[in-house]
Amino acid sequence: MRAKIILLFLSFLTFHVQAQRIDWLKIRKHRVTVLSDSLRENSSLGFSNGKLYTINDSGNSSEIFKLNSENGEITGKINTGLPNKDWEAIATDDNYFYIGDFGNNNGIRRDLKIYRIRKDSVQDIDEIRFQYPQQVEFLKKPHQNNWDAESLIYRNGFLHLFTKEWQSHQTTHYRLDPEKQEEIQNAEKLETYNLGYLATDATYFKNHLYIIGYTKKMEVYLTIFQEDETGLFFSQKPQRYYLGHALSLGQIEGIEVDENNIYISGESLQTPIGRQKQRFYIVPKSKIKTE
Repeated sequence: MRAKIILLFLSFLTFHVQAQRIDWLKIRKHRVTVLSDSLRENSSLGFSNGKLYTINDSGNSSEIFKLNSENGEITGKINTGLPNKDWEAIATDDNYFYIGDFGNNNGIRRDLKIYRIRKDSVQDIDEIRFQYPQQVEFLKKPHQNNWDAESLIYRNGFLHLFTKEWQSHQTTHYRLDPEKQEEIQNAEKLETYNLGYLATDATYFKNHLYIIGYTKKMEVYLTIFQEDETGLFFSQKPQRYYLGHALSLGQIEGIEVDENNIYISGESLQTPIGRQKQRFYIVPKSKIKTE
């Protein structure tokens, strides 16, 4: 009987490990540089016409920074003149930059918006205001609510937002129509995934969604989802990677992908052992598996 119990336990343990398999992809060795001090609180990365861009989050300038994708150096700036209440994400299409001013640590914002900025005329700016129709209370709960977000992609004519859920550690996929003429648009809820960490940025490349973030213990993870035939991402088992700890990496806030590399950025982070500077990483795509 005891042997059977041990066998059952080992079988369960093997199944559990396989179901929760996490590959290791330690990115510290792929560190390229310390980013400029003007990017100490950078948030999100985005490609446009082969050029890499980033922004800063709340309390900082409202500039869009162009980076050299090989070394992280600032090569240009676009001054939007917009307020930066809590910018968290940048996405692009052929004609526009989309800036997500939807950081919501307290869960009480009623002014969530995405700025649409025309690339060839930065004075041509629209606001896409939205709300989560499922949110029925607006009680201040710092870092204890599910209505924060830092991740945005553009895909097939729509904006796709992925939440940063402090309570559940899930992420919910919402869709917005950038062409819809409404004073406040209801974000369309599409799917939810039990991510197990806080989503801090996302990007899309060749039928794959990449979501990066960290746990409350500051362990950094990357999950890669494959898009299904309906345009959703959470119907299939993803690939998950442990990237390291924020004590050595910084607070990871940005991800972008091209044919050859994964680009990752982190903002400055004060830790018990000192301040981690804002860093830039380039990980060869050959280090991951995509189906």
